[in-house]
Parts: sequence; C-alpha cells; structure tokens
Amino acid sequence: MQVDAVLVLFCVWLAGGASGRMTQSRGHKLETYTQSRSRRETRMDGSGGQKTGNPIYKRSADMTKTLMTKSEQLLRIDDHDFTMRPAFGGPPIPVGVDVQVESLDTISEVDMDFTMTLYLRHYWKDERLSFPSTNNQSMTFDSRLVKKIWVPDMFFVHSKRSFIHDTTTDNVMLRVYPDGNVLYSLRVTVTAMCNMDLSRFPLDTQTCSLEIESYAYTDDDLMLYWKKGNESLNTDERISLSQFLIQKFHTTTKLAFYSSTGWYNRLYIHFTLRRHIFFFLLQTYFPATLMVMLSWVSFWIDRRAVPARVPLGITTVLTMSTIITGVNASMPRVSYIKAVDIYLWVSFVFVFLSVIEYAAVNYLSTVQERKERKLRERLPCTCGIGNPDDMMIDPPDHWLRVHGCQQHGELWDAGERRSPGQNVGPGVSE
Repeated sequence: MQVDAVLVLFCVWLAGGASGRMTQSRGHKLETYTQSRSRRETRMDGSGGQKTGNPIYKRSADMTKTLMTKSEQLLRIDDHDFTMRPAFGGPPIPVGVDVQVESLDTISEVDMDFTMTLYLRHYWKDERLSFPSTNNQSMTFDSRLVKKIWVPDMFFVHSKRSFIHDTTTDNVMLRVYPDGNVLYSLRVTVTAMCNMDLSRFPLDTQTCSLEIESYAYTDDDLMLYWKKGNESLNTDERISLSQFLIQKFHTTTKLAFYSSTGWYNRLYIHFTLRRHIFFFLLQTYFPATLMVMLSWVSFWIDRRAVPARVPLGITTVLTMSTIITGVNASMPRVSYIKAVDIYLWVSFVFVFLSVIEYAAVNYLSTVQERKERKLRERLPCTCGIGNPDDMMIDPPDHWLRVHGCQQHGELWDAGERRSPGQNVGPGVSE
C-alpha cells in the first residue's frame, strides 16, 4: 500500500512540473511577440523621441545624403580652410586652361562685339583634396561641391555680358583625382568687345580676341597657361557664320599690368574672320550699277520730251539715296570713309550729273531759241528765204542785200533803195 501511494505522488509531481514548464514557455512566446510588434509600430521622430504609427508609412534612410556626407568626409572638406589658395605662401600655383568652342553665335558691326559659347576647363592640383583609393578612380561632383572648395576666379576681360548655362541644372562639373589633381569645367556664353576696322568694308578681314584672366590673384599667386599650347583650343567643325568665313583660331599668353594691383597672366583666344562679298554684290553693288546705267538712258531721249527725262532722272537719284541710307543704317557711325561709301557716292554723283546734264542742255536750248525769236521779231519778213538757217549763218545786213526784203514800206534789192511801186525787175513788184 505504501509503495502504491509513493508511486501516485511521484506521478502527480511529474505532471505538475510538465504543466508549469509548458505555461512558462507559452508565456515567454507571448511576451516576445508583443515586444516585436511594439518595435514594428514605433518610429523615431526628429527630436529623438518615439512616436507610434503604422509600419507601412515608415521612411527609409536618405542614402544620397549619407553618400554625400561620406564623400565630404573622404575629401576632408571641413578639415581645411578653402578660402585660401593651395600652397598659400609658397610659389604660384599653376592653372592650366583649355577651351572647346561650341558655337560662334553673332558678330555685330553696329555694337562692335561678338557672342561665343564655349566649354572652359581648368586644371590644377590641390593636395588638400587628395584621398586614398585602391583603384585610382576619380570622383565627379556638380556645382554643390564647387561652392565649398577653392576654384580659380577667372573672368573675361572686355566682356559685356556672360552667364553659365543652368538648364536643366548648372552646367558645372568638378572631377577630383586621388592625388589631388582637379578638373573644373563649365559651359559659358560670353559677349565681348571686338574693335573692328571697317575702312575696307565689305572687303575687310577682322581679328577678334577673347581674353581670360584671374580677377584677384596676381602672377605671384597664380600662373595661368595654356595646357597644351595651340592644341588647347578646339573648335566644332560645324561652326559657320552667314557673313563671315572663319579662317583660323590661335592662342597667345601675355602679362597685363594694372597700376593699383600689379601684373596678371592673361590668356588670349584669337580668331580671324573674312567677310563674304557675294551678299553685298547682290544687295548693294549690282543695284547701284544698274541705277547708273539707267540714268544714262536719258541721253538717248529727245531733249524736248520733258515728261520722260525728268521722272527718269529723279527716280534714279532717289533710288541711290535709298541704297546709301540702307547701307549706313546697318553700319556703325564711324568717322572714316568705308570702301562701300566710295562706290555708292561715286555712283550717286554719276546719277546726279545725268540730271544736271539734262538741265544744262535744256537751259542752253532755251537761250538759243530766245535769240532766234528775237531775231525773227527784228526781221518778220522772210521772203525769198530758201533756208531759214542761212540767216543765222550770215549777218543780217548781208542776208538782206543778197535776198531782198520789204520792211517798213521800203524795198531792198542788192543794196539799192527804191520807192514803192517802182519796178525793180522782172517778176519783182511791190
């Protein structure tokens, strides 16, 4: 009996222990699910506190900002003062430049300027931007990083207007190499002055220059140079102008002196343009030549045809005046004479002289006719005149003695005076 009672108690104890363990395990699982659900429904706000919400609207981390922060940390932007040039206090920093001319847009004789779009690239070395790299690959950035580091302060001398393209974003590129070499490129459109000599217009050839210079750093701090000499200037083969033929591009380097600041390195881009003449032949020279030839037509028109000759002469004069005015309207008001002015004014003089010639001929003809009329008034009788022009050749007294005439009731015949009614010869009577 006692053995049976001990076995019953042992079985009850085993059953109670197993039930407790199952309850403890079941409670642990419930607590773990609750905690995990609580973690999924909570999120961090901007102040560091916790805010409950739906896990569907939970935002992931901004990887772009994280990468940018890593790049700036890799370049150690905050560890250096980039308001100073590289190697400050040492020798001047060399900055190489090359240019890719994209287009030569307009050339204006009136404003004496030209507009050019180009890619301007700078090359220098800044050891403060060096970074470790296992594959020696460069990193490329946009204009946001350019504002945080040192870049050359280039400007265009004698420029009127210039801007950096910003469509669809700022056309600025910065490329940094592991050893600290930097490539800085930007796309610029600039309108600059071009002093033109128009004395041979439109047979002229013009040479214009685009000048690049540092604004603040003298040659003691910054040394500008063309990176590859004349090969540093490249042009697009499709560049063409309506009025000019681009003959050549070339580069030079000079020093510019300012009395208050010192000497600066200046880079020059020279390009030579030769004007096309065919446009001006069609619009100016041919019309002016035809007007001169048209004015000569009046020489073959009868001088008594006044309604034909006068409008022809006035029309040619007014047309030449219109051509001269149209040409001068598209040109600057220079104080010297151009080649086209000489041609047009000589043509105008020819046309004007044709009108003066008709006026002179008409005046002389009128004077001659007035003399003849006065002579006829003195000698109204023309009896026996075979040819009236003979009277103009011979003196009047001689003509009267030869031909004879009745004047004031008296009859003259071969120099003899006879009374009226006297027979002076066969077939001759009063």
